[in-house]
Amino acid sequence: MKKFLLILVLAGFSVYTFSQNTDTANIKIIQDSRINTLIGTHIMINEYKLSNPDNDGIDGYRINIFFDSGNNSKSMAEKIRENFINNHPATGVYISFRSPYYYVRVGDFRTKIEAESFFKKISKHYPNAWIIKNEINFPSLDKFNNL
Repeated sequence: MKKFLLILVLAGFSVYTFSQNTDTANIKIIQDSRINTLIGTHIMINEYKLSNPDNDGIDGYRINIFFDSGNNSKSMAEKIRENFINNHPATGVYISFRSPYYYVRVGDFRTKIEAESFFKKISKHYPNAWIIKNEINFPSLDKFNNL
């Protein structure tokens, strides 16, 4: 009985102590001053990349929906591009040629998860499609201004 009473008193004291501590905690962050320099350098590099017209893009993912070689491969690639644009006008479509193949790739996905999500949507219409790591266009800054 004494043990039970002791536990009850200690539990009550603990609850009382924690309930009385209503002050907000003050946290002081101490960091190396070079971190601000690194952040500033990173921002300058990104601004340079965005403003430089010679810069092709950044690493990301696209979905390859067509590739072929042969006499009609260019015209087939253009037909598939037009068909895709009609069905998905908001998604970028890119035709490229690397001898002897013409490729049609779609999307500018920053992460593989984004690419997989879109891949699931189009896989019924493009059963031979696959996700490929590719250099993509910079994302539009307009969508980040609304956040």
